[in-house]
Amino acid sequence: MIKKRELSDLDLNSVEVKLSEHYEKLTTLRFQKSMQQIENPLEIKFLKKEIAQLKTLLNEFKLGLRGDNTSND
Repeated sequence: MIKKRELSDLDLNSVEVKLSEHYEKLTTLRFQKSMQQIENPLEIKFLKKEIAQLKTLLNEFKLGLRGDNTSND
């Protein structure tokens, strides 16, 4: 689980990387759940919550509410 302090320390690139990693892990967990091989089904719930937090953070970066938007690629 990501702590709020860790979220505030992330920059835009690391948020995007973590988000893509979480999506891959969620896909794997959903596949394991369908095959009934998952050990902790609550892990899906926590992962979805972290994805929502990261998407919120990403949206804050895009709106200019967080970080410095000096690098316009």
